[in-house]
Amino acid sequence: MTPLEWGIVALALVGAFFAGVASIGIVRLPDVYTRAHAASKSDTLGAVLGIAAAALAIQTDLATIKAVFLLTFMFLTNPTAAHAIARAAQDQGIEPWTAGDEEGKS
Repeated sequence: MTPLEWGIVALALVGAFFAGVASIGIVRLPDVYTRAHAASKSDTLGAVLGIAAAALAIQTDLATIKAVFLLTFMFLTNPTAAHAIARAAQDQGIEPWTAGDEEGKS
């Protein structure tokens, strides 16, 4: 394999890892705020690395331009959507989870 192919594989694997971490975080984390954090951070990074790997694998000017636009869109919209979800939860009066919430449970 060429160094470019190794780079593509590395980007794709790291992107898949972060997407998996985001998926597990969304399922396992206790409240909407921590879930939004997992979605905005890990999922954005996983998707961006996957798109970068695809752009490097295709290697055409049009694919690269589309990938750059898509990367820009992802960097702008994913954190904004997570912020909007957290803000809506706050407006609805949903309290953040704290470590003290687990006390007294058996």
